[in-house]
Amino acid sequence: MRTNSLAFRLFLSATTWTVVILLATGISLSSLYHDAVERSFDRRLGVYLRTLVAAVAAPEDGSDHGSLSLGEPLFDLPLSGWYWQVFRLNAPKPETRVSRSLWDGTLPHLVERGVPATTDGTRRAYVDGPEDQRLRLVERTVDLGEEGRYLVSVAGDPQEIEEELHAFNQTLAITFVILAAVLLLITMFQVRFGLAPLKRISESLAAIRAGRSERLEGQFPVEIEPLARETNALIEANRQVVERARTHVGNLAHALKTPLSVIVNEAAAHPDRSFAGKMREQADIMRDQVTRHLERARIAARLTVVGVVTEVAPVVTALARMMEKLHHDRGIVIDVDTPEPVRFLGERQDLEEMVGNLVDNACKWAASRVSIRVEAETQADKKRAPAIRLIIDDDGPGLSAAEREQVAQRGRRLDETKPGSGLGLSIVLELASLYGGGLNLSTAPIGGLRAELVLPGAG
Repeated sequence: MRTNSLAFRLFLSATTWTVVILLATGISLSSLYHDAVERSFDRRLGVYLRTLVAAVAAPEDGSDHGSLSLGEPLFDLPLSGWYWQVFRLNAPKPETRVSRSLWDGTLPHLVERGVPATTDGTRRAYVDGPEDQRLRLVERTVDLGEEGRYLVSVAGDPQEIEEELHAFNQTLAITFVILAAVLLLITMFQVRFGLAPLKRISESLAAIRAGRSERLEGQFPVEIEPLARETNALIEANRQVVERARTHVGNLAHALKTPLSVIVNEAAAHPDRSFAGKMREQADIMRDQVTRHLERARIAARLTVVGVVTEVAPVVTALARMMEKLHHDRGIVIDVDTPEPVRFLGERQDLEEMVGNLVDNACKWAASRVSIRVEAETQADKKRAPAIRLIIDDDGPGLSAAEREQVAQRGRRLDETKPGSGLGLSIVLELASLYGGGLNLSTAPIGGLRAELVLPGAG
């Protein structure tokens, strides 16, 4: 997909929104899972806290802190990260009992830090414990009446929360990456599937341009159907306009030929030969100019027709046979080489006129041999239209560089003994340029003149 294509824009927008939604969903799920794991951890601490409150409320023997056992070995291991603490608030002097794991340390009081209590009187927060350990602390105040008021605390190592969250995030990330890849593949498929009708229209237009079709065929989605319908209407309107232009050009040609013929006839009958000669000369110039401009108008009208294609091989072969018959008395042999089917993007009569002029000119000057070769040029750039090359060689005397520049001029003839008007090469040049091609003259390998005609080809 090219960066300036509609498919790329759709794919980019879908990809962007997919990534944004997945990121937002991942962050939300991670946060929800963190809260769930934290609540589960707090419930575990709450169980220990209630067990400790029960032990404080109904002690078995005196004040020995060993009697306050929660049945969890972690509370007996020094600096294990799991601690409990019981602090009497209304004693004459501070009275604190702690777990063996806390050793000689103490836990901070959340009530003194202003941590708000929940509806059941419990306070929860993260604190720093012994050796700067990060702890999750649960605290509750217990009033035993005459036996006193106590601040009971239980703390645990929140590393379990972080490990659970890390494992969940890792699994979530892998899952979302796979999901994103699947969604992007689906998006790519949807873009290609959704834009397939536009690709069909593009291919159909290329086929029309190349002459393989005359209109957009097939069924299209309702969103694109008006485009296809209007395109077909435009093509048909273009054909009608061109047909009317051809008719007007033909009518104008007939309308001008008759007055010019009358002028020439009147001049021939005039007694003043000098005046008659001048009149015929000017009439011939007028006829030449009219013919030239009518031909240009005719060709321009043809070039606006979409999809006109001509097979080159039959035209070249037919012209070669005809020219051999015309120059039979001189024994001219014409070799034709068309190794592959080649098509010209234009009308048959224009190709016949260009190739006919070149072959006829080659036969006039050839000693015994004329060669015609047709090649299809390969384009490295796929965006460029294909081209065809027609190479006509003869074994005549050839032309110098200066003479080659002169023969391209309209009406210019280097040898008046040869038949013709001197318009052949200039007509070929004009026709080729109107089709976007060109004509190059050089020296042929067999000794005479080489004419290379380059014209647009059809795919």
